[in-house]
Amino acid sequence: MLDLALVVLALLCLVVALQPVLFAGMNLPLLRTPVPDAGAGGLVSILIPARNEAANIARTVRAALASTGVPVEVLVGDDHSTDATPEIVRGIADPRLRLVPVPALPEGWTGKNHACAHLAEQARGAHLLFIDADVHLEPVAAAALAAQARTSGAALVSGVPRQVMGSPGEMLTVPMINFLLVGYLPVPMMRASRDPALGAACGQLVLVDRAAYHAAGGHGAIRETLHDGVRLPRLMRAAGHRTDLVAGHRLAACRMYAGFRQSWAGFSKNAHEGMATPRALPVWTALLLLGQVVPWLLVPAGLFGLLPFMAFAAALAALALSLAARAAITLRSREPLPTILLHPATVLVALAIQWNVLLRRERAGAATWKGRSYPVGGA
Repeated sequence: MLDLALVVLALLCLVVALQPVLFAGMNLPLLRTPVPDAGAGGLVSILIPARNEAANIARTVRAALASTGVPVEVLVGDDHSTDATPEIVRGIADPRLRLVPVPALPEGWTGKNHACAHLAEQARGAHLLFIDADVHLEPVAAAALAAQARTSGAALVSGVPRQVMGSPGEMLTVPMINFLLVGYLPVPMMRASRDPALGAACGQLVLVDRAAYHAAGGHGAIRETLHDGVRLPRLMRAAGHRTDLVAGHRLAACRMYAGFRQSWAGFSKNAHEGMATPRALPVWTALLLLGQVVPWLLVPAGLFGLLPFMAFAAALAALALSLAARAAITLRSREPLPTILLHPATVLVALAIQWNVLLRRERAGAATWKGRSYPVGGA
């Protein structure tokens, strides 16, 4: 009986591990880096919400001002910073740059959405490019994203910047962004449909058509969320617009967090709007454990003769598929090579974050970020 159970478990791991491999094989050729086209198009407004970003803001602003291929304006929203952020921005002399004070945060809004909404009201561009204050654009990024929006007819285009990881703690958390997007989102269906459930974006780098954005309600329509990367594309799709994803690793770079503690807190803040729901998390747990973790346990057992041959062969194949998917995504997105072998630990950490948020949600009642606390609702 035990042998049969082990064979069934290993075969189940093999089936589950096959899915992200198939999706990665389908998605990676489709997720290309866009290039600027001959028709430069109109003004692109690069909008940067900033709260206590003195360590990053100068490099971010200078990179945005170095954009080529389209005319740009750069607006930095100072969201009540208590450090030198506004002084640093004022010290950069460029007529295309504006420092925009963000009004006091109204009740019912999260800080980033409020800052983005205010910046969008001040912007003049035909396209609005929202970037986080730690995102450093390549010179072609604004023109390339605007070109993709025009050629694809998408009202929102997003991509995941190259994720800079400076510590083991970041390597144990950040790589899940690309793995989940590439390994589990059916990009052909996403592009063929306007179903809001297929909407996906990376909140670090999002370009929207200004008219479509305002018509859909903009960030004001998702004012309570901490996960604009999920909610904004779904909002645009619900309003009848297309959204698109591209390869963003050659368009921008971002170091999201410094170390494990920041990474844990950062991924925890919007977990309840992603996996960490009572219905979704058990399913994700089964998929990720069976396909990405259990084979790493079964194969050593098989090497010591503790598995029937069929179970060992299936587990070995599942582990190879898991490694293949992680390696393909890592190499394509230019993430650190050690993250390939850290993959099962990364999956376990991601699940630990999600379960910690779900189990503590009723007791904590709030998510905290950038010195502000927000109630956790069912977004």
